[in-house]
Amino acid sequence: MVFFDPHVHMTSRTTDDYQAMADAGIVALIEPAFWLGQPRTGVATFKDYFASLVGWERFRSSQFGIKHYCTIGLNSREANNEALAEQVMEILPLYVYKEGVVGVGEIGFDDQTPAEEKYYRAQLELAKEAGLPVQVHTPHRDKKQGTERSMAIALEHGLDPGMVIIDHNNEETVHSVLDQGFWAAFTIYPFTKMGNERMVEVVREYGPERIMVNSAADWGISDPLAVPKTAALMKMKGISDEAIRLVTYQNALDAFAQSGQITESDFEAVKNIDQSLKFNGNTILRGGQQPRIDKDSIFIR
Repeated sequence: MVFFDPHVHMTSRTTDDYQAMADAGIVALIEPAFWLGQPRTGVATFKDYFASLVGWERFRSSQFGIKHYCTIGLNSREANNEALAEQVMEILPLYVYKEGVVGVGEIGFDDQTPAEEKYYRAQLELAKEAGLPVQVHTPHRDKKQGTERSMAIALEHGLDPGMVIIDHNNEETVHSVLDQGFWAAFTIYPFTKMGNERMVEVVREYGPERIMVNSAADWGISDPLAVPKTAALMKMKGISDEAIRLVTYQNALDAFAQSGQITESDFEAVKNIDQSLKFNGNTILRGGQQPRIDKDSIFIR
């Protein structure tokens, strides 16, 4: 099988992770803009970060045969710094229309403050204007309330639920998300959010339609191989191959391809790895390593 991880923060990961992901069959990924662990202090740092998502990180991913896309947005935690948030909102249109940007995200609620709602609403309007899907971060605290609030606001702004991916779901939220026509994404974390055993039961109960699995691997304890590992467990537990394909590949492709930025042929285009290439004079190679120039396989042996 091949896999599509629609939510993984590769800026926080090493090249070893890229290599392991390619070996495991991940052919494409989406990297949402997010919080880096401490507050950014100026709009220039957002510019550099957004530029890295559409530049260096896309290049780095290609060096391992994985097609990299991203979503761009002001994350909910930093939306609470309103003076800085206003400046970020001014520059977002410079990035959401760039090649490889497949949505506005991840946006939504963290502490469910008035400022978070203000900038969530503003970015929903930006997504409508740009014709892009929306990737919604649901809060870790009061998740059910935050998820319902996120969906209600999206509907209030006239968004088609089929253009909105509600992320970080659990058993408490999935029924309402699917019932209202949104995409339901599940993050598989080692200790929080959803475990892959629980994910198997969700798919068994609700089926695979409009459900997708991601790793959301970041700078914390997380697993960039969560998607293929969950697929393997589903196989062991008797979930059909077609259901596994839908929740670990096809549904993510279908949801984000509405951006007009993704086709499966894109995944083939990065198979011919040439590690002799450079990005702004930089390369992933170190210490006299010989570049891999491969014409046959995306897999690192």
